[in-house]
Amino acid sequence: MKLSILDQSPISVGKTAHEAVQATLDLAEKADQWGYTRYWLAEHHSSGTLADASPEILLAAMSARTENIRIGSGGVMLSHYSALKVAETFRMLEALAPGRVDMGLGRAPGSDQMASFALQSGPNSDPIEKYPQKVFDLMRYLSETFPTDHPFGKLRAMPASPSWAAPWLLSSSMGSAGIAARLGLPLSFAHFIAQDNGPEYVKWYRDNFEASEWFEKPRVNIGISAITADTAERAYDLATCRHVMRLMRNKGQDHEMKGVPSVDEIKAMDFNGSDLEFIEQQRTKSIEGDPATVKAKIENLAEQYETDDVIVLTITHDYAERQRSYELLAQAFNLTGEGRVESAKPRS
Repeated sequence: MKLSILDQSPISVGKTAHEAVQATLDLAEKADQWGYTRYWLAEHHSSGTLADASPEILLAAMSARTENIRIGSGGVMLSHYSALKVAETFRMLEALAPGRVDMGLGRAPGSDQMASFALQSGPNSDPIEKYPQKVFDLMRYLSETFPTDHPFGKLRAMPASPSWAAPWLLSSSMGSAGIAARLGLPLSFAHFIAQDNGPEYVKWYRDNFEASEWFEKPRVNIGISAITADTAERAYDLATCRHVMRLMRNKGQDHEMKGVPSVDEIKAMDFNGSDLEFIEQQRTKSIEGDPATVKAKIENLAEQYETDDVIVLTITHDYAERQRSYELLAQAFNLTGEGRVESAKPRS
């Protein structure tokens, strides 16, 4: 089993964005030692609880703090940016950490409509319908395969590198899975967002995958929400921190909360019936329990998706308890760093 980490750099109540970012870098160092395959950073904007607005910048710092683990985005929201700019960003990251950079790409806004408007040059200036073409252009820049008569044929994404970041298209729907299949690119499915039909979407992707000049066969990993602790009871309490954070964000109150609440703060809160229903619904979307239970559930889920490549998102108030959860998972799976070396070059 290849186990990896997805980090949203959560800001806990009473902590600062600086502390959240440092906790991310500290965890990346530990994950490198514990045998995780990859460490991905998400992208969100205008969030009061997540310090992950610029994953590519944090990845540069992470490259200097790690040695063997793959590092990457999970993902960069390509809809906001030009293909050339993203290509050069990941060329630079590849120069910093040769042979171990992943490039996860998403088409979601990573925030609300107002933030999307602010990130772009105007309303509908770069509609989501352009996303497949932007992905294709990005791959052309990285692989230097634009036709010579193409308007961009003479452009080069710099700095030059003998290798380039391994691409993954992020998906939580049939739409993005279809784009990955049509373009012949690897798929990273966000099970923690869309559980109901996930295995069916991934099966459709595999059945309809069109071999490309970059990848001959489909590749799949899945993103899950999971947490473990020394006891199932503690894992249950810790998991509630993320569920309440999601509740507050859903109610538009994440800025008022000023971070991920602690277990004690949650126990002192008053929740109405609909709040409790939302929290329990969130619990069905995550895996929580003692290490043996969480390991068994992850293996079962991986079997449903027919993959051995799983990326785990864990959010707690206490950064030390988040580290402990990942450490226990590494021990349960006896991780060895499998899958850290990947080819991101066009097939011969």
